[in-house]
Amino acid sequence: MQIAASPPSEPSSASGVGGVPPEEQKDDLRGESRWPPTIVLGLAIAVPLLLPDRFSLMSKWIEPALLAVLLAAHIIADPGRIDRQSSAARMIGVGLLVVLVVGATTQAVVLTAELVNGNKALNNPHALLSSGALVWLETIIAFTFAYWEIDAGGPAARSHRTPKYPHLAFPEHMNPALAPPGWRPLFLDYLYLSLTNATAFSPTDVMPLRHWAKLTMGVQALISLIILGLVVARAVNILT
Repeated sequence: MQIAASPPSEPSSASGVGGVPPEEQKDDLRGESRWPPTIVLGLAIAVPLLLPDRFSLMSKWIEPALLAVLLAAHIIADPGRIDRQSSAARMIGVGLLVVLVVGATTQAVVLTAELVNGNKALNNPHALLSSGALVWLETIIAFTFAYWEIDAGGPAARSHRTPKYPHLAFPEHMNPALAPPGWRPLFLDYLYLSLTNATAFSPTDVMPLRHWAKLTMGVQALISLIILGLVVARAVNILT
């Protein structure tokens, strides 16, 4: 008796469709809404204007003006939802991140130096707490954009494909049963990550898996610890 040959097996889902790895397949995910990052960026634009002039390397209007121009340019390069993968949009997004990081770093350095050197301008409790809170807020925003812009190639790239091995492991990554199919982190998820990392000084529910993520979260925790520690110590010194 002749045994019929079995038909060739279909490629397993593990190898992807047509031999393309799963992390390179397009998931046809919907682009992110622009409103959350725009609103938070508006706060970042307001912070330098609320701080005294000494917290800026140049005119306090330079950073807000640059952020506003870059935001407008990004909307033009990628109108509507954030999903257009182009070198222009990517460069503008990186430019926004650089301006935010430089501004937040400058403010943190100035505040730290003034607290360590005992600047009399911070002897007033209102000036101390308001300056400390604004600088701390700016660092949270800057690191939010850092995580959001770097993780898995940025928001536009994540709107087209989900990586097999994420750079930052959210609870939904580690337990897919908690999230709908095709879930990926959005801006508010990165904002929550930055806020909790700045308050707990360590990872909470989001685990850094890549070296850049570990270094970035470590630097943010250290900066936040220095700012809050010095502000609280100075406040106690003023009140006693």
